[in-house]
Amino acid sequence: MIDRRITLQLCTYNRAALLERVLDAAFEQTVAAQEYEVVLVNDGSTDATAAVIARAAERATARFVVVDQANAGLAKGRNVGIARARGERIVFIDDDVLPLPNFLEEHLRAGDARPKAIVRGGAINVESFDELPPPVWRITDYSGNFFWTTNVSVPLQTIRDIGGFDESFAEYGWEDIDVGLRLRFAGVRAVFNPRALAYHWKPAPRARDVEKMLAQARAQARTAVQLVRRHPHWRSYLATGINPVQRGYHHLRGRSASLRRRIGDLGADRALARSERRALRALIAAEYFDELERALAP
Repeated sequence: MIDRRITLQLCTYNRAALLERVLDAAFEQTVAAQEYEVVLVNDGSTDATAAVIARAAERATARFVVVDQANAGLAKGRNVGIARARGERIVFIDDDVLPLPNFLEEHLRAGDARPKAIVRGGAINVESFDELPPPVWRITDYSGNFFWTTNVSVPLQTIRDIGGFDESFAEYGWEDIDVGLRLRFAGVRAVFNPRALAYHWKPAPRARDVEKMLAQARAQARTAVQLVRRHPHWRSYLATGINPVQRGYHHLRGRSASLRRRIGDLGADRALARSERRALRALIAAEYFDELERALAP
């Protein structure tokens, strides 16, 4: 049943502190309460997320649908959200994205002008939701992704028609790029509305985060191989780095062992120095491309 103009859909996993702020923003929209809903999938969180959701339910001004599931990954969670949605258009955000009050209004405005199109919104990276810069989108905030679930909307029936998200993308990365490619190949166009704006939480990495970030890079490499095997197209080869130029370039760069030595104690809860952050960026790329080669091997 479709009885709302728009659905705001997000999934969450163990981000209770962020989620409280995000849900507050979700219920402070300029769109009339009866015209939208919030569909939240709790993907097996083990922190204080349940208490955050309970408090949000008491404050909710629009329809609030919560689905609790065992941890199954983002693609599965998105599909559960799509199945429960009742809006003509569905907008996806993450649990680290803080939408501005006119966020849904701007997605609807752009969608009304191009009813069949994807609407891509702007995201401003911030290190904290407590210290927000002016809500002005700049070209430096631009993402070229065709379908980036940090801030994107699409007609609900359109994403249902292509089968939603591919749940075989069980590890981190590329499940939204896969959806974007299938939508593009189906002839769906995209428009960009920088006024559909949100803040995206991107804290500076700390020493304790390094190993998790490296594991995430390796997982992303494995799903990159999955993506190009499903879509052997120049767009996916370019996006993933699975092409001779990028693979050759990274083969010539420093290897993981030497880059690791440029980062100090990883056990401490400390901020990384600027030189360590540079080394970390190079190390993440090295780990990604090393794992690509392993995943591509016969």
